Amino acid sequence: MKKNLFLLGLLVCSMATMAQTEKADKPESWYFKLGGSYFNQTASTEFPVVGGQLPNRDVYAGTLANNKLVSRESVTGSFGQGFRSGITAGYRFSTRLGVEMSANYYISNEKTMAQTTNRLISYNPATSPVATYVSFTAEGQIKAFDLAPAIVMFLGEAHGFEPYTKVGVIVPIHGTLDIKTDRQYTSFAGANQVAATDAYSKDVVKPNATLGFMAALGTSYKLGKHISAFAELEYRNFTVHGKSKETTIYTENGVDKLNTNTNFRVGSTASNHTHYVDHLDTTSNNALTNPNGVDQSKPMDELSSYVGISGLGLTVGLKYSL
Repeated sequence: MKKNLFLLGLLVCSMATMAQTEKADKPESWYFKLGGSYFNQTASTEFPVVGGQLPNRDVYAGTLANNKLVSRESVTGSFGQGFRSGITAGYRFSTRLGVEMSANYYISNEKTMAQTTNRLISYNPATSPVATYVSFTAEGQIKAFDLAPAIVMFLGEAHGFEPYTKVGVIVPIHGTLDIKTDRQYTSFAGANQVAATDAYSKDVVKPNATLGFMAALGTSYKLGKHISAFAELEYRNFTVHGKSKETTIYTENGVDKLNTNTNFRVGSTASNHTHYVDHLDTTSNNALTNPNGVDQSKPMDELSSYVGISGLGLTVGLKYSL
């Protein structure tokens, strides 16, 4: 991050010097751009723990005492792949130098964050002959609004084309990570299936404030006196740390169980809310470290984690110059 800021400062100084020494052959002017983008992820990292489940793709085989893990692989990825739409206001100081402010809405592709197949979770032959297995898949998706101020250097116009470069920062102003988890619980008494439950939950993770870096290379092409088409190749890099998490939906076989008195989640803040912290100790509201267990009236404390939203994208759109 420090290296990125240093390069940004260096470029700002060089462009300011150029602007001072160059005689402008164009008047100062405003322009506006409307565009859409598609990004591909540029870096994959291991996803954070989801609902107490490690970011693995696990497969279990066998029954009862022989139910064993037969394969495991880490689930990695980034939420940097997805679509973005945005509007930009720009001001051109001279032939070479300008500034822009973009307002964008981004929605990532859904990514599998954890998955388990056929794991035995309950069986006690001394009290009950029923064995229960679970299979689940957790999918995550980011939706976010951001502002992106940038400095633009125009490289000169020829044959209607005007290439340019820009660097700036990304300031998220609102966004969430939605984690949707489908679980299938199947119970057997011997070889006979005696129960089946399809459970669905949606957790909404809110982030801490963060700051990202972006750089782009683009060109515009004149279509008329005021109208141009433009295309940009943009790289962006930032990570988001979780601040809190809330379960907003929980159903079993399509029936709401989050807001019914027959479910343990009702009245249990710890079951539905998470507070992310930097470390856990004996005073944390977490059974792993607190000898007094969990206070159900307070949010559960869990270690803060982060997800990456780095990507390389192509933006196309229209530009209107005053």
